[in-house]
Amino acid sequence: MRIFGDVWDFLSTGANWSGRGGILDYLVQQLLLTGTALLLAVLVGLPLALWLGHVGRGGFLAINISNVGRAIPTFALLALLVTADWPGVATFGPFGRAGIATLIALTLFALPPIITNSYVAVREVAGEVKEAARGMGMTGWQQFRRVELPLALPLVAGGVRLALVQVWATATIAALVAGPGLGRIITDGFANSNYGKGIAGAVVVAVVAMVLEVLAALAQRAVDPVPRAADPRTDDVPLRDALPTTT
Repeated sequence: MRIFGDVWDFLSTGANWSGRGGILDYLVQQLLLTGTALLLAVLVGLPLALWLGHVGRGGFLAINISNVGRAIPTFALLALLVTADWPGVATFGPFGRAGIATLIALTLFALPPIITNSYVAVREVAGEVKEAARGMGMTGWQQFRRVELPLALPLVAGGVRLALVQVWATATIAALVAGPGLGRIITDGFANSNYGKGIAGAVVVAVVAMVLEVLAALAQRAVDPVPRAADPRTDDVPLRDALPTTT
């Protein structure tokens, strides 16, 4: 039980939270790293996946390429990037040592759930809903913007939500190449046999992951245009109610 006391002592000591190299400092670094990698993945993967889902072509290739990305360990990719001539271990602004390598590795790690969910979300919009939109005289772009995208948003948001939590947890590997983030606390603690410190860092990572998960779940629910579809008491939603209201 002593180890739990050491964890509590580390977390309850104010000096461990403030200043350079404190928990808050590393927390901000990891949030910045996670947010930037997720934003890059969304900018790269989301438009491609949405377009492929709309036209109904190339999805098999896109999903299988993203599945290959799932099979490559992020740490192995990071190790390859930091040993290459570029990007190597050069410092990159606020992202610190091996900043570019870490961002590339985390961005590629975030792409599979975003691409897969977004493609499937648009591709699987009910055919009768699309037919109704065409019957109303909508062009292809109007059908995508007013019908397919709003109905696909919950599943798209689900992919981003999954990527967010995965990237946040995986960002701790940056510490293995002396990069930024809460992983520094974990590696420093275990490297110096200060297990209370190492476990305390892991606890902070886990708690923040749960907070991010809750916030992302609320955001996903907020973008659902047909909340009644998730209610088991309403198996049949009228077609006119499935079409989002537009102004």
